[in-house]
Amino acid sequence: MAPRLCSTSAAARRLLGGPGPGAGKVAAAVAARFYSKDNEGSWFRSLFVHKVDPRKDAHSTLLSKKETSNLYKIQFHNVKPECLDAYNSLTEAVLPKLHLDEDYPCSLVGNWNTWYGEQDQAVHLWRFSGGYPALMDCMNKLKNNKEYLEFRKERSQMLLSRRNQLLLEFSFWNEPQPRTGPNIYELRTYKLKPGTMIEWGNNWARAIKYRQENQEAVGGFFSQIGELYVVHHLWAYKDLQSREETRNAAWRKRGWDENVYYT
Repeated sequence: MAPRLCSTSAAARRLLGGPGPGAGKVAAAVAARFYSKDNEGSWFRSLFVHKVDPRKDAHSTLLSKKETSNLYKIQFHNVKPECLDAYNSLTEAVLPKLHLDEDYPCSLVGNWNTWYGEQDQAVHLWRFSGGYPALMDCMNKLKNNKEYLEFRKERSQMLLSRRNQLLLEFSFWNEPQPRTGPNIYELRTYKLKPGTMIEWGNNWARAIKYRQENQEAVGGFFSQIGELYVVHHLWAYKDLQSREETRNAAWRKRGWDENVYYT
């Protein structure tokens, strides 16, 4: 039986202390002096000057692992409620064959059904060893795989909708490995402001050390194709109680609260 996916909302944020009671008046006075009539022209012209330091590398190059060229695909399938059991049986019969077939350069990292979050949903995570060439090689071979084509045809009658993304893994996360179970898995998805991916990665490169003592960190990924500026964190816990205890323990470590605040 496939492990379940526990999907929850974004990380809780801590509110830090605000300015003192007189800060608003001081700030207003400073602003009034700055936006004086003498400075108004130069300030207005500065609105149309956009200076950006040139970069030599894309964020995917800076944040992904250099020693491997793994590419990941995550699939979200919204299944008709009455078809979920049949869908699980069908995928269990077909998908592992691709994982075990050496002729296909892909491996099945995990299959899950949602427990909390979007109901009657199945999530699949694939790894393509060799990057985009491996992905295209696999796709071209599947076009001639009669069993897989029949599987897709039968599966389509069970689905309400589906979507996917191509992902790269963050360099500071461990590569997903098989785990003994049963476990619950939590997929946390974050939508970032464009241009902040490197800042996010720099914060988490320091913060991940607070979340590895209990081996709960499964994988960290960012989108390349599909919906952009999206981050997925995948965690594993024995049960919901151990999840709560593990997360509470992180808040007792100095530095963890700063990471949550800045991201």
